[in-house]
Amino acid sequence: MRRPAPASFRLAALLAGLALALAACATAPVRPAPPAAPPAGEPMRPPTAPPADGLSPAGLPGWNEEDHLAAFTAWVQGCAAAREAAAQAQCARARDLQRTSRPVTPSLARAYFETGFTVAPATTSDGGPGLLTAYFAPEYEARRAPGGVFDAPVLAAPAGWTRGQTLPERAEIEAAPPTAALAWMRAEDLFFLQIQGSGYLTFADGSRARAAYAADNGRPFVGIARPMAERGLLPPNGTSGEAIRAWLAEHRGAEARAVMALNPRYIFFRLDADDGGHPAGAAGLPLPPRRAVAVDPSHWRYGDLVWIEADGGNLVGARGSYRGLVTALDTGSAIRGPVRADLNMGRGREAGEEAGAVRHPLRMWRLVPRG
Repeated sequence: MRRPAPASFRLAALLAGLALALAACATAPVRPAPPAAPPAGEPMRPPTAPPADGLSPAGLPGWNEEDHLAAFTAWVQGCAAAREAAAQAQCARARDLQRTSRPVTPSLARAYFETGFTVAPATTSDGGPGLLTAYFAPEYEARRAPGGVFDAPVLAAPAGWTRGQTLPERAEIEAAPPTAALAWMRAEDLFFLQIQGSGYLTFADGSRARAAYAADNGRPFVGIARPMAERGLLPPNGTSGEAIRAWLAEHRGAEARAVMALNPRYIFFRLDADDGGHPAGAAGLPLPPRRAVAVDPSHWRYGDLVWIEADGGNLVGARGSYRGLVTALDTGSAIRGPVRADLNMGRGREAGEEAGAVRHPLRMWRLVPRG
């Protein structure tokens, strides 16, 4: 006599049936999508509030074009950061589906999100759009000892440092004789390593290490793009990360140091082995490229599943739009507000070139897990 199928198999079969039904009516979302982005030049308005029973993810703008399987895979990797009971339950449900379905199909992944979550929009205080930027894990050359252009020390955390402690500003730290130098870099590379918070170093002998955040000087982060444009050093729409880095390299020395000193924040590091993977965010989990964001923890929780939609970036070389499911796994000193996100692009030069051109008006929705 056949034994009854385990509950997990029954769940997979139920989801499979639901997925087939969804595929048959993919052009008819459960609820109307929020308003599309307005024409160029018109202000973007926040989406309307969801009905009492919640808006289905199927009504999100662009939901039909999403790679639901890639989003599902990234969510399974990052959902361990969730602390809310309902989110933990949905995380367990996703992992159960992954174990019992060989393989998880795009339609099953889509059905999982649509049956397990409702959607709530995030709004700014003035009703306008927020801001999407991006970051990456840079890979830079380094040396074990100073020499030539490799004259900027990668400093270890000061002895006895405690979080929140206020130390001298960048200019004063850089003017002092270096102590506890872990490696030596080009000054502009170190500056960007500090902005990103971590990265990878390759030494002359081919060995590699990961430079991981260890401490900071307690000073606020100040972006240098705007003052560089205001001083006429770069055009207003030409302040991408690559453009700024190129200018600093061309003006290496006192002129570049004076511009970098406009950002008083300074980061100290530790060196770890390079395991070939991706760095961990503030939630303590590896950051899947293009599927993880840094957020303001006063408005979001680590492990939150988020839909982002960002159009209209105006920096030279910018991609037209960013849209999709991401998980909140990180934070940063410059990431503040309820509709503010920093999209992780991965590691390496190509990721950095794209990340440096992201400055897009943003809308965000939280996928609220069903209890």
